[in-house]
Amino acid sequence: MISILLMLSQFAAAEEYAPRIDTLRFHVERLGAITVPDALNAEKASKLAELGSLLDKGASNEDEFKAIYLAIDGVRMWLWANAAERPSTAQGSFSELDDRWRLETPELSFSLAKSDFAMEVNAGGHVWQFEPCGKGDIQKGGKDFSFLDAAQRKAEAFAPGYAVGMLIALAEFPDAPGFELRLCVNAIGSELVFELAAVEQERDLAMIRWPKAIVPKQEAGFVSVIPRMQGMLLPGNWPQAISAGDLCNSRSLYMPWWGQLDGTAGVMTILETSDDAGGEYNHPEGGPTRIAPRWYPSLGQVRYLRTIRYVFDNDSSYVKMAKRYRRFVKERGEFVSLAEKRARTRGLDEVIGKPVVHQGALYHFVQEAALFHKDRIENNHSLQTFDQLAAGLRQLKAAGIDDAYVHLDGWGFYGYDNGHPDVLPVGQEQGGWDGLRAYADTCEELGYLFATHDQYRDFYLNAVSFDDRLAAVRLDGSREETSTWCGGPQTILNPRFAPGYVRRNHDLFAAHGIKVRGAYLDVFAVVPLEESTLPAHPVTRSDCARYRRECFDLLRARGYVVSSEEPADYLVRSLDLVHHGPYATFPGIGGGDATGIPVPLFNLVYHDAILLPWEMGDNGGWGVPKADAGWLHCLLNAGLPYVGPGASPEQVALVNKAAALAQRLGLEEMVSHDLLDGTTRKQRTTYADGTTVTVDFDARTYVIEPEV
Repeated sequence: MISILLMLSQFAAAEEYAPRIDTLRFHVERLGAITVPDALNAEKASKLAELGSLLDKGASNEDEFKAIYLAIDGVRMWLWANAAERPSTAQGSFSELDDRWRLETPELSFSLAKSDFAMEVNAGGHVWQFEPCGKGDIQKGGKDFSFLDAAQRKAEAFAPGYAVGMLIALAEFPDAPGFELRLCVNAIGSELVFELAAVEQERDLAMIRWPKAIVPKQEAGFVSVIPRMQGMLLPGNWPQAISAGDLCNSRSLYMPWWGQLDGTAGVMTILETSDDAGGEYNHPEGGPTRIAPRWYPSLGQVRYLRTIRYVFDNDSSYVKMAKRYRRFVKERGEFVSLAEKRARTRGLDEVIGKPVVHQGALYHFVQEAALFHKDRIENNHSLQTFDQLAAGLRQLKAAGIDDAYVHLDGWGFYGYDNGHPDVLPVGQEQGGWDGLRAYADTCEELGYLFATHDQYRDFYLNAVSFDDRLAAVRLDGSREETSTWCGGPQTILNPRFAPGYVRRNHDLFAAHGIKVRGAYLDVFAVVPLEESTLPAHPVTRSDCARYRRECFDLLRARGYVVSSEEPADYLVRSLDLVHHGPYATFPGIGGGDATGIPVPLFNLVYHDAILLPWEMGDNGGWGVPKADAGWLHCLLNAGLPYVGPGASPEQVALVNKAAALAQRLGLEEMVSHDLLDGTTRKQRTTYADGTTVTVDFDARTYVIEPEV
């Protein structure tokens, strides 16, 4: 009887463990999916068979079940350890030789000479040489010195799983006791990422120049690709002298990148931490072109990790470089398309594909202004009333401009560029509050969107709230002082205070019933980011970017279409349009010959993210080379056309043609740009919907396919 009860008990226990054994059986079946090298297949089969036998025996208690599980887990560990495909780090190696440190990957090799820190990159057989370090690498404490001055230099392997890299420590600089640098180089596929950090106590850094420039060639086939304003190509033997050195987000570099092409082989440089970064390029007459990055201080120090990326591609072009940067911006979450902006700002539908009308009411030059007219003194006061300007808009409507975006200058108490940021009440000479209200009502009646010109960077000494403590102050305690524009003496408003002034002024518009639909905040998107060191309100350049964006954001929250002067990269995500995105010309931006070979690098990145108007003249203009028709650039770039009262029927017809094209292509990516002949005078753009625009600047002709 006892043996029967024992058997029944064991049977019941086995039944209890059967579902758990079935789970383990499934796990063993899946272990068979783990592949191992052919030489281990027999051993794998034997181990799995042993597990099968254990499972067939089953378990009648917890100890037996645990033993089966642990046996399975042992086989699992063996399979993972011997799997044909296992997790791995990036392929490659770091090595130290007598004269250099080296990184090797399947895509490229990188070496850094110990003697002078000259670098060399072999990317798929194409070799790029970098200049050696030397005096001027570091400007600090009023002294210029080199990376090579570090008495202590050490390099070691440093490899995150996605890269093969090295970490370099530089210390014991005679001219900067206690200052140390950490340089990191990571090879990631066909790209190199350089990082720079510092150990620092003092706030006396002025500049770091590293990595050094790529050694250029003085040849036509060695072409520099530079986003100088809208963009230019600069062959290595170009006859014109061209140079610049500035922060990013300036006319020197609308976007924080550049490239160099040696035939079809290319290297692209992206300044990934761009707020305190910039570049210098120098091309003497006949070349070659030397380009190098600059790291500016943040309140006198490095302060945070600086990062720069080099992208090597042996089948490159200026279009591919622009698209690589577009990818970079998207991966950072900083690309905001016009389609997205249109969803957040309903008024944008009234701007896409519409002509731009620029009007001005009052311009008054004070005697201290550099632009004060001394010969004809009466020219220092130019006035059109709001009623007169409204009549001009009605004239445009009658001429056939059915829709428009209207930008108004000079409405403030002192007129244009004067007294900022304390510019209200509205100037009585122009018509006062009542006159501006009627002007805004006229815009609404005509179906035109009304926007104001405004300014919250220039801080005029005649502003009623002027106080030195509100101004931006440099590290040495000085402040910028100029006296160029209408209002004369001015400095720079600390960016920390700009949002408060914007809110106050536009609250006043609302309180007086002025139907403002858009606002242009002058210069924010063309002058580089600024910093201020007053202890009560310290502002870094990164803070400055945040405060400027805040100004646009609080206006957008009121339903405004927001705009600024030119399309500096960091503000593209915030802006709906700018008033210019032109090419660089010399001797001045207001007209002259082309600088290098103009190409639309900016639009290849951002065409479907921001609206850019173009002058519609027949021979040059603002940012249009004097040999070119501005309206052809407008068509080629599917931009918004400018128009003003008094336009001829022929001009109105051309404006409406350009507006219709901009309406069709406003939300479309510019996917390509081609120079169609050796003269660069015939060009073609292609858009994501398949539309092509081909222009001939010499013949003054264009073809749009399909036609609008």
